[in-house]
Amino acid sequence: MTDDALLAKRIEYAVTRVTKTVFPGRTNHHNTLFGGEALAWMDEAAFIAATRFCRKPLVTVCSDRVDFKESIPAGTIIELVARIAHVGRTSIKVDVDIFVENMYDDDQHKAISGNFTFVALGPDRKPTPVLG
Repeated sequence: MTDDALLAKRIEYAVTRVTKTVFPGRTNHHNTLFGGEALAWMDEAAFIAATRFCRKPLVTVCSDRVDFKESIPAGTIIELVARIAHVGRTSIKVDVDIFVENMYDDDQHKAISGNFTFVALGPDRKPTPVLG
């Protein structure tokens, strides 16, 4: 298998899906999901995907653009999907989408999307190559 094929296989393996229910304890005074809660969930899903890709200690160094296309009401189901978007020498960029669906309908659509960048750390807590 070529290096490109191995990389593609690792990227596909790293895709992470997390499903959650938006309960009232996670909502704001508008009865919609707190933005900070959504960001925390996105960072966690991105971290899992990046870790599955490289199997090294990682730290979040950046959350690039996060687009809140619509609010997410209490009583809905969300699915976070994290995918490796770019692999650098010591960093990994992960795209995360949050899809929302009503509990009693089959309609699922994207509500939030964002990008998170992680750096791999070696035993000395300094950046280390993500591959190898």
